[in-house]
Amino acid sequence: MAFRMSLDDAVQFVPGVGPGRAKAFAKLGVTTVEDLIEHFPSRYDLSPKSIPIEDIEEGQVATIVGELRRLRSRGSLTKQRVTATLEDGTGKCHIQWFHSPYLLDKLHEGQVVRLTGKIVVLEDRAKLTNPKWQAMDDECDALEGDEEVWNPVYPANQQLTSAQIKRIIVNVIDDVVELIAEFLPPDLLHRRNLPSRRLAILRYHKPLSPSDVNVSRRRLAYDELLLCQLAVQMGRAQAHQSRGAVPLPRSETVDARIRQRLPFKLTPGQDNVIEEICTDLARDVPMSRLLQADVGAGKTAVAVYASLVAVANRKQVAMLAPTEVLAAQHFQKFTSYLSDSKVKIGYLAGSLSKQKRTSALDEIRSGQVDIVIGTHALIEQSVDFSDLGLVIIDEQHKFGVAQRAALSAKGRRPHTLVLTATPIPRSLAMTLFGDLDASVIDDAPPGRQPIVTTLVTADVETRAWKFIRDLIAIGQQVYIVYPLVDESEVLPLKAATVEVSQLAREHLAGVKVGLLHGRMKPAEKQQVMAQFRSGALPALVATTVIEVGLDVPNATVIVIQHAERYGLSQLHQLRGRIGRGSKKSYCLLFSDTNNPKSKERLNILCQSTDGFHIAEQDLLLRGPGELLGTRQHGLPTFKVADLCRDIHLLQQARDDAAKILRDDPKLKKSQNRELQRELNRRHSASQTLIRVG
Repeated sequence: MAFRMSLDDAVQFVPGVGPGRAKAFAKLGVTTVEDLIEHFPSRYDLSPKSIPIEDIEEGQVATIVGELRRLRSRGSLTKQRVTATLEDGTGKCHIQWFHSPYLLDKLHEGQVVRLTGKIVVLEDRAKLTNPKWQAMDDECDALEGDEEVWNPVYPANQQLTSAQIKRIIVNVIDDVVELIAEFLPPDLLHRRNLPSRRLAILRYHKPLSPSDVNVSRRRLAYDELLLCQLAVQMGRAQAHQSRGAVPLPRSETVDARIRQRLPFKLTPGQDNVIEEICTDLARDVPMSRLLQADVGAGKTAVAVYASLVAVANRKQVAMLAPTEVLAAQHFQKFTSYLSDSKVKIGYLAGSLSKQKRTSALDEIRSGQVDIVIGTHALIEQSVDFSDLGLVIIDEQHKFGVAQRAALSAKGRRPHTLVLTATPIPRSLAMTLFGDLDASVIDDAPPGRQPIVTTLVTADVETRAWKFIRDLIAIGQQVYIVYPLVDESEVLPLKAATVEVSQLAREHLAGVKVGLLHGRMKPAEKQQVMAQFRSGALPALVATTVIEVGLDVPNATVIVIQHAERYGLSQLHQLRGRIGRGSKKSYCLLFSDTNNPKSKERLNILCQSTDGFHIAEQDLLLRGPGELLGTRQHGLPTFKVADLCRDIHLLQQARDDAAKILRDDPKLKKSQNRELQRELNRRHSASQTLIRVG
């Protein structure tokens, strides 16, 4: 009897589900029939082709298929075993499972099963102990012989096993798949040599060969990437067509005045991105630009330049930083560049006293402040701007979509500049920032030397500390980074609060050592950083609170304890705290890991200082969710597509999306109507795209 339901029906009405399992499915994101058939396998286990029992040999790992006979439970409660005989018409094989009494509820005499295990022959009788087993659905096919079987393994949970999910899906897929509509235009299917979506879904759940898996996966991944690119490019086009921003032109006089304010000559890379930014600012279309630059390449100077262009046009600027340490440093830099100018710079953070906060809010509201630098406090409801014209978001991946939008909403379609010192791999940039115009500072300030990065194991630690003491003796400074603030009973790792006194007694005896971590009060943090900047503290023990933005040119060494605990991109960010002056700098990765993958990651860092190359490698090793943080930072969730392995497919999808939208910008033509419906269905539910403003 056919399964008669719509794709929108609740999953609990699917045979074999019911209210209880529906709750378990909901935890997996499956609430409808459509969700169920789009709950795709995460991998496949290969069951080899079975062989007749008469052909099996001693010591062979074999797969046999037959009927169970003489199924028994033997032994005591503590030494219980389940025994049976498997017959296939050519011979018999004795089977035994130890410590598996539950099998008596799963198996029964006369049942056809597929068993895989190592063959032992005793007294001319074949025997299998604790074999893997699989119940066969079609007895005739199973007994007549079979080919290799690709068994799908599904994302599961404690309430629902992969095997249970498979049975439920396989029982209904043949009928339900007929309800699936094709949404790709025929010419696109033909040009990209893609199967129908209906066939792809069927064969992804019930593959007949490895080719079925590969071909189906390609179609389903392409669908996700194409829909994502359509959403991104339509959003980008809408932003470019929108009006309402106040143009902020730059004159030659303004350019000359800004350059006089900077205590250094801008690099060609900085000049190039400044021209791109100023072109955007001069239009009545709100700028949405992403500025990428490797650590130490000079993003802050570009942000100062853009801010002063806005101020020259009598507009306010808001700069949002993820931490008070970074916000305070930006405030200090802006203040030093503009120390004797008429530009008023404000600061807003959670640590301000009530009196200072009230005063700051009044100055922002009245327009007395031209540039406001702050933390999340900037996006609170009580903050009102007189005339906000430019929003700058620093370290964008630290903020959620709603937070960025909330700040932009405080102005009338302000221009937006998004900064990141975390290089974004090309596949992520195309997906995550496709609606932003991208600029890259591709050079570094002159005079900076490459950082020497070395892996330090326990046998050379003593020499490493002597090397550090020698550098401190000639006036240079060092960061020592630990993964924990306090000691943990669970993790056998060194902690900053414990090691700071240990270092002062042993490896850095006689050296003044400071401490900086996220749990300290803001005033304490500022005091420690001021001492370190001035050189009063030769050594600073810290956690990853120093990861972004801190700029102390005299700091030439960074020690990263338990370096294997960090991702490559984070290690590269930490390394960026040094090498900011003209002196040679050293990054020492302390690690005793024996894990080959961890060693591989650390060696990549030792061999390269190219942040974009490192980010690509980090993406390959860890995946996009862990690299950026899927939930918080707006990365689309794909069920099938993989941004590490599908970069070429992503490029095809981007090109195809561009072609479709050139011919039909609103997807109104008849051949694109199903595509538009699918885009509308998925966009709100699964495509969380970063869009500022």
